[in-house]
Amino acid sequence: MNKGLVIIPTYNEKENVALMIEAVFDLSMQFDLLIVDDGSPDGTAAIVKHMQGIWPDRLHILEREGKHGLGTAYIAGFQYGLDKGYEYMFEMDCDFSHDPRDLEKLFNACAKDGFDVAIGSRYVDGLVNVVNWPISRVMMSIFASLYVRFITGIPVSDTTAGFKCYRRHVLETIPFNKIKFVGYAFQIEMKFTAWKYGFKIKEIPIIFTDRSRGESKMTRGIFQEAVLGVLQMRIYSLFRKYLRVEA
Repeated sequence: MNKGLVIIPTYNEKENVALMIEAVFDLSMQFDLLIVDDGSPDGTAAIVKHMQGIWPDRLHILEREGKHGLGTAYIAGFQYGLDKGYEYMFEMDCDFSHDPRDLEKLFNACAKDGFDVAIGSRYVDGLVNVVNWPISRVMMSIFASLYVRFITGIPVSDTTAGFKCYRRHVLETIPFNKIKFVGYAFQIEMKFTAWKYGFKIKEIPIIFTDRSRGESKMTRGIFQEAVLGVLQMRIYSLFRKYLRVEA
């Protein structure tokens, strides 16, 4: 069994999914790959199932009917990975905004350097490593992270980042039924929850490149939802205990 499972949620990613699968499997370090497809009408799942004939032991797919949200897709993927015995599980987008070659950096931060969560960060040491985003989008993202840090106190520069590696024991500890957000705010809540449980988090500098194929799923409303939900999340945390049972 491969130790690392890369989880990629998809919806209408026919222009990217085959290229992404090939890119992950071309890496010198071996990762398995799970596509969680939310009923893409463009045939994304059919492409994945065809490519399973090439990598039957390493390429997996979960098909879900309808769009249920990014957070539930990742939780379904985490549960799959836990059930199959993977030690490291990764979140990554399908549109190449996350460079598959950076998977090894995230893996090494956890497997070799002893961190529990590794974040592919766009904003480390005052740098802004974003390509092809309009300045309004960059400023919205930076503001969101500053706001989250101010409200929660979490020592993470890129709180909305979606490129991450979790060690197995982090996902075994976090009760998925208590994760409230299902959209992009899910990314914030998972980091915050891992931090509240006392897990060690490391940000790894990456270069984020906006998609060149397909349509973005991000809207201003999604960012607003994340920002407005953070205060509620912080208040809820004041009445909750984060007790970790060591193996």
